[in-house]
Amino acid sequence: MGSKDAWIGDAQPYLTARQAGEPDAWSAEAAARGRRGSQRLLAVEEVDPPGPVRDFLGVGPDEKVVVRQRLILLDDKPVELAYSYYPARVAHGTRLAGRGRIPGGAVTLLTELGFTPEDEPLEDVSAATASSGQCAALNLPPGTPVLILTRFTASTSGEPIEVSVMTMTRHIQYRQRKQAS
Repeated sequence: MGSKDAWIGDAQPYLTARQAGEPDAWSAEAAARGRRGSQRLLAVEEVDPPGPVRDFLGVGPDEKVVVRQRLILLDDKPVELAYSYYPARVAHGTRLAGRGRIPGGAVTLLTELGFTPEDEPLEDVSAATASSGQCAALNLPPGTPVLILTRFTASTSGEPIEVSVMTMTRHIQYRQRKQAS
């Protein structure tokens, strides 16, 4: 990846509801850098969640969750696979469980539903070798390393509402905010 593909990221826009007519956070972030950010919805389904997702969302062993699977594009090239998991009690009967695009993104809808995301979710970062499915979706050769960012988000009232697992091919830098003591 060239230097134009590396930028300092900020999670805050991805945790903030958008105003009517505003683009989603990814499209806005890419546009601010003179690029085109878009996404393609791959699937929306009810699944048995992975262990860490189940544990954080507090769902029972027989409960399923709704997952929205998206391919994230930068200038029409795949750069990320994003799987966002929601408890069924939050997603059922909403656009989170539907196959369509969500105007302003899921965070905007969650806020409209009364689940305002907290300001400081837990983010876990790891690296792995891309699976064959990830290589196919992201147009990567076998053996390519990927960055996996997992964001665990609760509402401001403390209710777990979303786990997003993002498998990335691009270089990202983050700035940390120092809190007053």
